[in-house]
Amino acid sequence: MNIKSSQKLVEEANKSIETLKAEEVKKLAENKEITLIDVRDIRELWKEGTIENSKHIPRGMLEFWLDPESSYYKANKIKDLKKMVLFCALGLRSALATKSLVDMGFENVAHVDGGFDALKKGGLKVIEKEKK
Repeated sequence: MNIKSSQKLVEEANKSIETLKAEEVKKLAENKEITLIDVRDIRELWKEGTIENSKHIPRGMLEFWLDPESSYYKANKIKDLKKMVLFCALGLRSALATKSLVDMGFENVAHVDGGFDALKKGGLKVIEKEKK
């Protein structure tokens, strides 16, 4: 079987999406110009925390929660969205997720180079994610 590797998919996605460095994201977040979206699994958030003021939309539900025609649409999760900046642990899942949103027609969307790790190192505040 000749399949395209996940790394190849990420490389191709990165050619067609906007990627921001943690320093840029920090400035944009401080100026309240973006909506940060954490696409990691909920167990990752419970274990490591998340970035303060970010919204959690799991990678597996992203397209469905953001599609007004989907029965999973979460209007309350996405109202007042500014530029959406997605992040995962290292920037691989968020690259694919950002490409998917671009393919859906979203225009004001980017992802974080280096993901959550880069944001932590870049000085964005990490908060605990409570188990509900």
